[in-house]
Parts: sequence; structure tokens; C-alpha cells
Amino acid sequence: ALSGGVKKGIEKANKIFIPLLAFLFIILMVRSVFLDGAMDGLNWLFKPDFSRLGDFSVWTAAYGQIFFTLSISFAIMITYSSYLPKDSDVSNNGLMTAFFNCGFSMLAGIMIFSVLGFMAKSQGVPLQEVVSSGVGLAFVTIPKAINYMPGAQFFGVIFFISLVFAGLSSAISIMEVVTASFRDQVKINRKKAATLACIIGFLVSIIFATRAGLLVLDIVDHFINNLGIVFTGLAEVIMFGWMFKLEGFRKYINELSDVQIGKWWNISIKIVTPIMLGYMAIRNLVSEIKTPYGGYDALSLIVYGWAIIISVIILAVIIQKTSKISIAVKCEA
Repeated sequence: ALSGGVKKGIEKANKIFIPLLAFLFIILMVRSVFLDGAMDGLNWLFKPDFSRLGDFSVWTAAYGQIFFTLSISFAIMITYSSYLPKDSDVSNNGLMTAFFNCGFSMLAGIMIFSVLGFMAKSQGVPLQEVVSSGVGLAFVTIPKAINYMPGAQFFGVIFFISLVFAGLSSAISIMEVVTASFRDQVKINRKKAATLACIIGFLVSIIFATRAGLLVLDIVDHFINNLGIVFTGLAEVIMFGWMFKLEGFRKYINELSDVQIGKWWNISIKIVTPIMLGYMAIRNLVSEIKTPYGGYDALSLIVYGWAIIISVIILAVIIQKTSKISIAVKCEA
């Protein structure tokens, strides 16, 4: 898919994976909502607790979720947007991306909590006892819940095929960032860059196929999402908000877009988002230092957590220092 380029490879692959993924998830969702106990799960999901709006951790959790689900700070949005024509409707593209992504997340939530409600009722336990998060939800809790369903084998196959399609489409987008970087930095063609990126990714990822793979994945996933992405996003938004002329960007976007963005956009980028991300970054860092994640031993956290974060920073500095490419960004108000 990556070797074929944007239109002949990535676009064609996503035209297959995304509709199939949506179709399979709709099948799972429709079946799930008719399970005995499904309404208990949905009521638990959608019943609002307005008192939690005063809890700052709820807002930081929402920021963290939207960063992850929209692939912000992965460089995916930057890479994909670089392939758009210069006269693209920026606001419309951004709104549609967020709308469809969050809409699919809602479908997934309905399916997941319907199944969890069914599982809780089947076991005769409160819903809170079967709810989990992280990689354990997809690979342990949901498969276990599907085992309780009539036609478990059929729906189990659909669920794991859905995970495969979701994983492939995500892997393509993530590896396209690396492929594009190789092309720019090393000056090689797309096929060689994609081959190199995928071989390295394959070799590194072999560890996730071992017996300890799920535990390693849990640690790596936690450190990347709670430290790597948050600090990267914080650095990006501070640089973008305070080192460039935001008003110039806003006027440029409004000239091309049907949906106009107001002054709130400047305030959000310069003040609101840095405060939220800054709080998240500091809180997460302090939490990691004070309380070891998941009860794992110190060596595992150092090798698969801290070492990876530090290695990425060092590698980024080395690549930047040795790169012959200079990038100048200019935006006139």
C-alpha cells in the first residue's frame, strides 16, 4: 500500500479497509444492542454525571482521548495534509475528519458497552467489575464477553477481523509518516523508503508476538500516549501559537474555507490548549515517577517505557543535526 503511493496505494487500501471495518462494526453493534443486559451498559455509558464537569481530570482525559483518536502529535495529520492541493478547504477537511472519526468512536462505544452490559448480567456482577481499559479491553475483556454470546464463534471472527482492518489502516497511516520522512531525509524513492520502514517496523514489532507481547504492548502504549504524545503536542502548540503569526494562518484558512474560524481559534491555540496539555504533561510525569504503572517491575518500565521515550528524543536530535535539509516556514499576516 505504501509503495503504491498516495492514490494508487494508500487511498485504494483505505477504500477497502474503512468501509469493511464500518460494515463489520455495524453488524456487531446491531447484534450487541439486542443482547440481554445491553441497556444496562448503554445507560451506564450515556447517563450524564454533570458534577464531573468540575473535575479537571475529566477534561484532561478528554484531551488525551481526542489527541489519540485523531492521531494528533503522530505527524499523521501533517503528512496527509501535505498531500492536499494548496487551495483545499482546510476547515471543512478538519471538521469532516473529526466528525467521522468521533462518529465511528460512538458506534464502537455502543457496541462495547452493550457487550459489557450483557457480560455483567450473565455473570451476575455489577457493570463496574467487568469494565476495563487499555489493550486488555480489546484483547481480553471483549473476547471473553463474546464467548457468552449466542453464535460466539461467528461474532468472534467478525470482531477480530475488525481489529485486523483497524490495525492495518492505522499501520498504513503511521508508517506513511516514517516513509515520507525517509524520502525527505535520505533522498530515496518511495518503494525503497516504504520497504526500509516496514522491515524496521516488522523487526521491532516481533516482540509483540511473543508470550510477553501483550504486557510489553501495554507498557509501550502507556508511555507513548501518556508522555510521548502529550509532551510532543505541548511543544508543537507552544511553537505554533507563540512563534508564528496565528492571525495570518487564520485569515489564510478563512479565505479558502466555507466554515469560518473566529478569534477563539487563536485563544484556544495560544492559551487554552497549552494550559490543558501542560497540566496533563506535568501530572502524567509526576504520576509515572511516584507510582509505577500497572504494578510492573522497575526494569520492565525502564526498558520498555522510559528508554523508548529517551531514545526517540535522542534519535530525533541526531536526525535533525545530521540532516542536510533546512525547512523554513513563513506566514505573513
